[in-house]
Amino acid sequence: MHERLDPRAEPPHRAHVPDLTADGPKGRAKRTRLALGAAVADGGWTLLDHPMLALDVAGSPAFLEPDAVVVHPDGSWTVVEIKSFPMLDGSADPAKVGAAARQAAVYVLALERVAAALATDGEDDGEGGEGEDGGVHGRVPAVRHRVLLVCPKDFSNLPTAAAVDVRKQRAVTARQLTRLTRLEDIADALPEGTCFAPDRPAGELVEAVERVPATYAPDCLAACELAFHCRDRSRADGAVATLGRSVRADLGGLATVEDVLSAAHGESGDPDDPAVAALRRAAALRAEALAGLPRIPAPAGAHATETTAGAHATETTAALQGVPACP
Repeated sequence: MHERLDPRAEPPHRAHVPDLTADGPKGRAKRTRLALGAAVADGGWTLLDHPMLALDVAGSPAFLEPDAVVVHPDGSWTVVEIKSFPMLDGSADPAKVGAAARQAAVYVLALERVAAALATDGEDDGEGGEGEDGGVHGRVPAVRHRVLLVCPKDFSNLPTAAAVDVRKQRAVTARQLTRLTRLEDIADALPEGTCFAPDRPAGELVEAVERVPATYAPDCLAACELAFHCRDRSRADGAVATLGRSVRADLGGLATVEDVLSAAHGESGDPDDPAVAALRRAAALRAEALAGLPRIPAPAGAHATETTAGAHATETTAALQGVPACP
């Protein structure tokens, strides 16, 4: 740490490692906050091993546990991120380093919230020095935007470290957090009387889920237990988002399969809309290609198979268009 990030500071002949043990994540976050305030007030090098930080995410606290946080003699803080991927000849996999930088940027944001809270506590104390809750005389401790990434050196078990600038990742994460819809706003938009308590009867829970609009994308399958429910709802509504977010973005204001087919056939849509123009061009090319295909006669004995396949194709097309197939 001294060599990579703070060579002008006094060498760390010894470092204080406070005990951060407490009950539950809230207790550990409180203990971490007190330890950070005490370290800034005391000066010198302090290492916080696996501290607990709290970050407000859309109105709900999220508890984070970085590998380590170092308090410098000047009172600034640095995040230490330890990873298992190797650093070969001083460089590592860019994708993995980028993921580690994004993770560390979240810790930097959480530390900035703690620093601001400590400064507020110090101002409320009003007597200088350290406040009752670890405040630091109204001075906001600096959270460094260069983090220390620790990895195995080459193919050995020896550690090596490198400084990583996370200013860009921090700015992106902060912007994303400010754009999140708060839980209070989501709750206010729910129909009156909606309750998702697990102890409610199954029928009431099913009814409550049915009353909430479904917003589905294929990547929901990997993250949400209600993804299959929302997928069925989206398919029933003919939502193009069922095909993926990229398809939904390319189609612009065309939100349903019915709208897409109507625009492609020239029945609706603004011809100046790029999405509508592209659909009509694709439909024209498809019709031209199908019209120019030579008819291949079926081999002998394949009449029954061809008839069955044609019936399945007719049923599938009719199902997509919402029209019952002819018997």
